[in-house]
Amino acid sequence: MRTMRLTVAAVALAAFSTAALAQTAPNPPPAPAEAATPTVKPDPVVAKVDKAEIHLSDVSDAVASLPDQYRNMPAPMLYPMLLDQAVDRKALVALARRQGLDKDPQVQRQLALAEEMALQNALLARMVGPQVSEQAMHARYDHDIAGKPGEEEVHARHILVADEDAAKKIIAELKAGGDFAALAKTHSTDPGGAQGGDLGFFKKADMLPEFAEAAFALQPGQITDAPVHTRYGWHVIKVEERRQAPPPTFEQAHDELREQMIHEDVQKVVQEAIAGVTVTKFNADGTVPKPSNAAAPQPAAGPSDAAPQPPKP
Repeated sequence: MRTMRLTVAAVALAAFSTAALAQTAPNPPPAPAEAATPTVKPDPVVAKVDKAEIHLSDVSDAVASLPDQYRNMPAPMLYPMLLDQAVDRKALVALARRQGLDKDPQVQRQLALAEEMALQNALLARMVGPQVSEQAMHARYDHDIAGKPGEEEVHARHILVADEDAAKKIIAELKAGGDFAALAKTHSTDPGGAQGGDLGFFKKADMLPEFAEAAFALQPGQITDAPVHTRYGWHVIKVEERRQAPPPTFEQAHDELREQMIHEDVQKVVQEAIAGVTVTKFNADGTVPKPSNAAAPQPAAGPSDAAPQPPKP
């Protein structure tokens, strides 16, 4: 199973992406042609619900939340639909206020959270968005990736079984001249066993560390002398080929490069934000933490959520 890489900035990345989407959404649908005149204001009032005004921008902002197939609808069809939705929303809000829901503590907390999220998204869009332009990504690609050697890859096969003794017997059969692909088809519990246990080419970071260390220690034609244990069971590994992969093209590196740059810039914004405030932390029950003479022990370094995953059985 190939690795899914996660970053510590995943939540901030999602927030930034949402904010950026709002800025890059398709142009809003114009008002119907018959309503347009040379004196129309840039953001006219297009409806009123009691005294609450609905502006054209309120209608056009809704475009970003529509599925793609609706965004491409003709404006004369899309505009009335979105206007009706805006009217419905204002009417529901008016009813909620008449019932006093705007005074409900839980609703007020939700409103405060929504305000904070909107401000966070706006800040990230302003401070991070311009730093992650296509031009900036091209420059980063040229500096960090282009013209440099690609990562080493191996082409390997494996046989996965449930216990060590079974794996040792397979190794003995292979050393006696057994065919790896045939044994994989017979014994491997991995779905890839039907293809002779072929994993194709992979990089070291693509696999669980135990598996990768064993595979990259082998030369073409070699098999592991001892079974390799992972959370999925016991593996017998054979390396078919080794190669130096070419560096990825800009298009191939684009999304990962963008995520990396967003992550770095978000961290800079976070550090700037933290430096400008005073932070006081309390215990979970709200009490003040007791001073300690000794620093709290730090957890030992270990695999993170982004740790490479092993071949899936």
